[in-house]
Order: sequence, then C-alpha cells, then structure tokens
Amino acid sequence: MAKKIALLQGNEACAYGALYAGCSFFGGYPITPSTEVAEIMAKELPKTDGKFIQMEDEIGAMASVLGASLTGAKALTASSGPGISLKQELIGYACIAEIPCVIVNVMRGGPSTGMPTGPSQSDIMQARWGTHGDHAAIAVAPASCQEIFTETVRAFNLAETYRMPVQILLDEINGHMRERIELPEPGDLEVVSRQEPPVSPDQYLPFDPSFGDVPPLAAFGSGYRYHVTGLNKAADGFPTTKAKLVDAEERRQLRKVEANRNDIEKNEEYLIDDAEIVIVAIGTISRSARHAVNELREQGVKAGLFRPITLWPFPERRIAELADQTKTIIVPEMNLGQMILEVERVTKGSCALHGIGRVDGEPISPSQIIDKVKEVC
Repeated sequence: MAKKIALLQGNEACAYGALYAGCSFFGGYPITPSTEVAEIMAKELPKTDGKFIQMEDEIGAMASVLGASLTGAKALTASSGPGISLKQELIGYACIAEIPCVIVNVMRGGPSTGMPTGPSQSDIMQARWGTHGDHAAIAVAPASCQEIFTETVRAFNLAETYRMPVQILLDEINGHMRERIELPEPGDLEVVSRQEPPVSPDQYLPFDPSFGDVPPLAAFGSGYRYHVTGLNKAADGFPTTKAKLVDAEERRQLRKVEANRNDIEKNEEYLIDDAEIVIVAIGTISRSARHAVNELREQGVKAGLFRPITLWPFPERRIAELADQTKTIIVPEMNLGQMILEVERVTKGSCALHGIGRVDGEPISPSQIIDKVKEVC
C-alpha cells in the first residue's frame, strides 16, 4: 500500500510524531519559534479525547506536564531558550521524581530574549546542565522533517522506558522549513509505554530498586497511592537524609542512562571510513556539513561527517575512536563554542581540533566549512 505523503513544517512534523507516539496531553505557553507545535496539538488532541492547556507561563506549563504524566498520560511541552530557562526547576523535579515527559526546544539566540526569529544552537549545554545537581539527561537533535517525526516518537519511547524527561533540540531553521515526509502507518514505528507495577497497590513502592534501575510507575487514579517529592527519598517516596540511601538513589538514576548507552545513542556517519578530516555537526548545520563533505571529496579532500542524533548522552566513545583515526576534527555550530568543548574533552588532544561559531542569526554555510578546512589543512 502506498505511503501517505505530506508536506510538513518541522514543528508540525514534531506535533504529528508526538500524536503517533500516543501523546494525550500538551501543556505549553506560546513562544517563537516553537508555537506551531502548540497550534497543531490544540487542533488535534481534542479529536482523540486528549487534553490541551495553555498555562499562564512556562513554569505552569511544565508543572501541568508533570501532573498529567503522573496520571498516566504521555505528556509534551514545547518552548524555546527563554522558556526552557523558566522550566529548569521543574525539569530538575522531573529528573529526581523520575517523571517521563518530552520537552521540545526550538532553539533561538540568547542570552535572554536574544533573537526570537533567528536560528541558533545555543542550548546544547543547557539541555545537559540547565538544572542543578547530578542527574542523567537524554536529548536528541534531528536534522530533517522526516527525522523530526521519527525522533519525536523515539523521544517518547526513551522517556517512557527510562522514566525521565527527554528533550528534542530543533533550531528555527528545521523547525520552520517544509519538506516532503512519509507518514508511517500505525505499527510501522515502535511505540513504547511505561512499565506498570506487577504488584498490588498495598505492596507498591514507587522507587523500589529491587525492580532494577527503572522502577515501574503506577498512574495516579488507578488505585495506587504513593508520595512524590523533589527531595531525596527512600523506596516508598518519602524524604530521607540517610547517606546510604541518597547515594544509592543518585547513582541509580545516572546508571539507568550510562548503562544503556547502546540503546539510547544514535549517530549518522557519512564517508567516515577513510576520512582524514571529520566534521562533527548536528541539526541544520549537519546539512551544510554534508554538502561541504561532498564538495571537498570532489576536490580530493578526504572529508567525512559524524552527526550525533542523540546529543546527550554525548557519543564520547565513538568520537574518541574517530580522533585516533583522523588528523583533524572540525565542529561547526550556531553558537560560540559548546559542543566543541565535549569533543575536546573526549579527544584529549589526540588530533587537531577547530571550531566554527556563528551567532548572527544566519546558518553556517557549506562554503564557510570548506574555507575552514582549507585554512587548517
């Protein structure tokens, strides 16, 4: 049977990917350049008895998402840099209380309100370290409208599997560009739901480590009663200051991501096998990098592209391997140096490393990347 084809904006593809994944709640607040995600959800969710709510601000929007998720809903919010900054306290709450949800960040320039209608990749570090404390983080960075759809589905799967918030990092360009995509039929893509308790309500402990690093999560209103707090807690959900329990909880929450990198990490490699110059890029700029690689190859330069699709956890093992294989790594990004700091950390000086930063509201072009390659090689 022929696939259903649509011409969708990236933000629209994100919304429809969320619906495909079973999202039944959206809580948000309008902000450029992410508003189309909310517009589509406001239109589509009532058709399937889902719930849409526009809150008074970004903080309230994030709080509504956490409450909805605790009732068993797959919950989504969408925003941009300033709004994500406001959400940080409750993102941290979602981390420690292990509440699954998906957060879309269509990045724009900053600090503060910056350039609302211009593209940026300014929130790479915010997605990892925006909230305080030691915590695990998962963030994906799709490049095309088709990939935005499929990575949104995967983001929900990861949130439900690992019982934690997952961020989707777009930028104004791929959020607003339109491309032809194939809409998968139900069942074409895997859709995961959270593990429900295998015990009766009187035996249920919401953070019971005997079930492994990801305890099953009961829905409020389903007959299970339990305590939720932003404090360190024991298996029953009530606060504790016992050093042994606090340490075990913190380490378990980090371990559930670190021990499952093979399931979580996803990358694309293009002409890498014999590459002497590797370009590491994400999102829209990876499209410029691919074009630059093709032109450089035509000129006899052995260039290749490594594209992290899962940005956090950072693909440190593979990048370390590439650093041993290649002479030079170049990191183009729409900021003044964020992802390059992670590349520098994992390569440990084993190859030459150069960055290209741009923050004027324009994308990094293939010619900029080509010129940089010629400059340093």
